[in-house]
Amino acid sequence: MERKKQPQHLAKYLDKKGRPLVAVTGMGMVTSLGCGKDENWSKLTSGVSGIRHIARFPTEGLRTAIAGTVDSVPSSSPTAAGRTKSMAAVAATEALTEAGLSQCDFPGPLFLATPPAEIEWPQRRRIYEAAQGSADHGYRRLIAAARAGNFEDIAEENQFVSVADYLAGHFGTKGLPYSVSTACASGATAIQLGVEAIRRGEASAALCIGTDSSVQLEALVRFSLLSALSTRNETPQTASRPFSRGREGFVMAEGAGALVLEDLQAAVQRGATILGLVRGCGEMADDYHRTRSKPDGSAIIGAMRRAIDDACIAPADIDHVNAHGTSTPENDKMEFLSLSAVLGEHLQQTPVSSNKSMIGHTLSAAGAIEAVISLLTIQNGLIPPTINCDEQDPEITMDVVPGVARAARVRNVLSNSFGFGGQNACLVLGAYDASNA
Repeated sequence: MERKKQPQHLAKYLDKKGRPLVAVTGMGMVTSLGCGKDENWSKLTSGVSGIRHIARFPTEGLRTAIAGTVDSVPSSSPTAAGRTKSMAAVAATEALTEAGLSQCDFPGPLFLATPPAEIEWPQRRRIYEAAQGSADHGYRRLIAAARAGNFEDIAEENQFVSVADYLAGHFGTKGLPYSVSTACASGATAIQLGVEAIRRGEASAALCIGTDSSVQLEALVRFSLLSALSTRNETPQTASRPFSRGREGFVMAEGAGALVLEDLQAAVQRGATILGLVRGCGEMADDYHRTRSKPDGSAIIGAMRRAIDDACIAPADIDHVNAHGTSTPENDKMEFLSLSAVLGEHLQQTPVSSNKSMIGHTLSAAGAIEAVISLLTIQNGLIPPTINCDEQDPEITMDVVPGVARAARVRNVLSNSFGFGGQNACLVLGAYDASNA
């Protein structure tokens, strides 16, 4: 069915497929480098690392004792869920302030990327010790104590929807909040859901947040057992080494990124400052393995191609790639091979850098945080570097912006997010030209 031709004065607010253009009018972020866009941008472009020794819990006997922890955001609860909630609130407040919107009556829905909820050891201990004198021991005693006692606070905090419910109430978002957990692609998925809601006309605005505070003992041990983590405990700042010959694992980190998305026409009409556009989104599932990508890279290639096509641009229009770039041997090589297939010869002229070299891997929050950084790159004409790549892997022959930030005219950024379980999501963030609107 042929799309109805739009009046000329409205066509400038639509993309080449006749869909509403989606504007970004507010952004906020929290990482191990600090709170707020200004502090993070200054340190990112200066090549500063936020990786440090873990002080939150004992690390004696662990293979990995480093992470990109956020220690500057007060939390009402010492749990991962509490920190996840607090970081999201800080990032969202910054985004709403920049957008010039109410911090208690947001005009659209909430799309939240958050990690799976789970009870931590201090909470388990509290439940277990409540059954003093029980004849049962171990797991049976824990279950019996949980059934017999009143632990509503623990139950409420550890529901998957608890973070989204709190944020929806705090910021007054409309409708039921959406919680998504697509592993390390979650942040990009939350943005994609917001974009799709605006394109379908279901909302004129969306609050999209990615937040994660998974740096807790059990999660660290699990990733360590997968041999996925760096063990460079002696020099934490050099541990995350994307695309380097000496890379040997990623560094767990935490943080939050928030974006206010709006229908471009509505945003312009209310006089909002347009920070950029979310031009395209692409996803494709990989059914090969729980932690590894298909050897042919078909799902990663498909996700990138879909995002570029959705943005109504050509591969040659990509000026910069904000890489997934985790610093694991296989992932970095797979991303290079996939980019080679998608961008072809254009890859050799395209700078590709990894924010994770400085902030670590923020897991569920990564896609949102890196979308914010991508838009800051466009705004400032400055590409953050990939640090710690003193000796680049000779099999990864692309420009990784090693060591030092680079001035460049950037109009379109491809931001990649690839997660365990075959979750792959890519975004194309673009510049906004006010002279055309």
